[in-house]
Amino acid sequence: MAQKAAEKGVTGPAPVVDSPSKVRNVVLVGHSGAGKTTLVEALLAATGTISRAGSVAEGTTVCDTDPAAVKQQRSVSLACAPLMHDGIKVNLLDTPGYADFVGELRAGLRAADAALFVVCAADGMDAATGALWEECAAVGMPRAVAITRLDHPRADVDRAVEQCQEVFGDNVLPLYLPMLGDDGESVVGLLGLISQRVHDYSDGHPAAVRDPDPEHLPAIVDARNELLEGIIAESEDESLMDRYLAGEDIDTATVVEDLEKAVARGHFYPVIPVCAETGVGLDVLLELLTSAFPTPGEHELPAVESLDGSPQEPLTCDPDGPLVAEVVKTTIDPFVGRISLVRVFSGTLRPDTTVHVAGHGMQERGHPDHDADERVAHLYSPLGAQVREVPLCVAGDICAITKSGTAETGDTVSRKDRPLLIAPWDMPEPLLPVAVVAKTRSDEDALAKNLSRLVAGDPTLRLERNPETHQLVLWCMGEAHADVLLDRLRAGGVDLDTEPVKVALRETFGGPSKGHGRHVKQSGGHGQYAVCDIEVEPLPRGSGFEFVDRVVGGAVPNNYIPSVEKGVRAQMERGLVAGHQVVDIRVTLFDGKAHSVDSSDAAFQTAGALALREAAEKASVQLLEPVDEVEIRVPDQYVGAIMSDLAGRRGRVLGTENDADRAVVRAEVPATELVRYAVELRAMTSGAGTFGRAFARYEPMPGNLAEQVRKEHAAAHGH
Repeated sequence: MAQKAAEKGVTGPAPVVDSPSKVRNVVLVGHSGAGKTTLVEALLAATGTISRAGSVAEGTTVCDTDPAAVKQQRSVSLACAPLMHDGIKVNLLDTPGYADFVGELRAGLRAADAALFVVCAADGMDAATGALWEECAAVGMPRAVAITRLDHPRADVDRAVEQCQEVFGDNVLPLYLPMLGDDGESVVGLLGLISQRVHDYSDGHPAAVRDPDPEHLPAIVDARNELLEGIIAESEDESLMDRYLAGEDIDTATVVEDLEKAVARGHFYPVIPVCAETGVGLDVLLELLTSAFPTPGEHELPAVESLDGSPQEPLTCDPDGPLVAEVVKTTIDPFVGRISLVRVFSGTLRPDTTVHVAGHGMQERGHPDHDADERVAHLYSPLGAQVREVPLCVAGDICAITKSGTAETGDTVSRKDRPLLIAPWDMPEPLLPVAVVAKTRSDEDALAKNLSRLVAGDPTLRLERNPETHQLVLWCMGEAHADVLLDRLRAGGVDLDTEPVKVALRETFGGPSKGHGRHVKQSGGHGQYAVCDIEVEPLPRGSGFEFVDRVVGGAVPNNYIPSVEKGVRAQMERGLVAGHQVVDIRVTLFDGKAHSVDSSDAAFQTAGALALREAAEKASVQLLEPVDEVEIRVPDQYVGAIMSDLAGRRGRVLGTENDADRAVVRAEVPATELVRYAVELRAMTSGAGTFGRAFARYEPMPGNLAEQVRKEHAAAHGH
């Protein structure tokens, strides 16, 4: 590991702090390509954490070491990169910008106390970034904005600031204005609106700070007045606005103090232009992160409960308090094993201690509840994929532990003698199913082993072994997420294919029918003899199965009547015309024959199955398909496209309504039409649409589609 660190140009030992007041946890968010990873790299280089900045294009950055990230040239997982500035440790949490990896983003939000929104000066932002701003606002997360890529030919900082103000709302104001060079195009410095000083980067980073030139003053004055009014409006000193409006020159130190308080409380959102390539703004951004963003003690901590579900006292960010930490990310390194990124909320985590690791409430996603006492031998400071050993991790800080046998993303780490559970963070439902099949028996074993690793690290993945279709289905967030998961499985030595996802249908009787089941074999020795006669009637949808005994005179002995029912049920499981489970029928046994010697339980089970099959041949058997209730949320301009698309999917629109700036469309759609809807909705709405689905009921499938299913089943089974 030390050798890997040296190769990456990591300088010096890992940063260690002994107080929460010396920590800032900052998550970088923004759309894919905005420049988050490049900005982290520049900040690491500017603080001397690494000797030189790597490149996304060359696959040499600290944060993007995953082979999928290098291949796609975009982040696919959360990475932590700590640096020191002015005695403050800043844990930068780099998150993927692509919607498929929202689980990694949510983990970053959980581990952080403030968010830095990264917006490209050339490309602006996407709808998902605006939605994420609202999500941060809902939980009171302090925010700031870095406008990046100032050196891009199409960079327009003024337009980017306007767009931020349009999308993000009030109190989004620049602290600095870009200063152009002699060519009138390149940004060579920043004009400080509060200090009224120029930060000149003509000779590189850090800036030379000087007084502004006369031509800069008009731009500074107008923007400064707007900024001061915004800051003073959020001041806790209510007399300040009156003094300002009366013409008093407010002391700069007072303005800065009020700015820092307003940012830390999440009431004011400063904007800073910054360029990773030229170094413009890196020093002022670091100053903002360390002085204005809140300490972990100022941020509300998640709720905790005991293992039995009883609520506990709220946590405080106290290094001497009870140990409570959370695994925000788990990765499996082929050499080191399981590496868990841990945010400590309370207490102090130390090496050579035994802790309790607990994960509850994720069974439906393939994570069974688990509890274990484990020894933490060593603690590490993560720098991307590299780890450097540290002596402790104080409340509010982030560290890595290795070689845990059970730790999964979302698990709680607490004291062995006082185990606790942290309330889980909100995870979106994966809605794109991908069916995988191993090519050989040995691949099946490797697949099972590798899947457990994927599930441990990725709570957005849901693993389903469908008992009806006999398929192994990975429920993913989208195609890019699926591609990364499949690549990781193949990298783990699994030779696999994907196949079309099957939807479990149902069969039922279209009308009443009768069936005669005769199973008679006399071939010397002990024979088999069972005859039964049944009536079959369809029941209302959702009624299930009823078995009625109306045999008179002992035609079928009492001890064999359950055998007939067992045989009928077995045939219902196997299906009648297309291999799908039969539902919603009443079967009445009204007659039959038995033999004193040759009748048996097995014979009557066979006769019961034969009787149901004959009844099916005489009646119409309907295929039923599952219908889901779907809720689709899209910007208003996409409603028309959504409606016409739903009609093409045999959907029934139940209604539409508005929720804030979104239209909500509710509809019922056959599940067979929704297999790839996660991908298709994103394409239709440029990534702005989301949906949820829930099973509603089974309904008859249209005749032409049902006939196609029957033919496919017959062809697959050679009849």
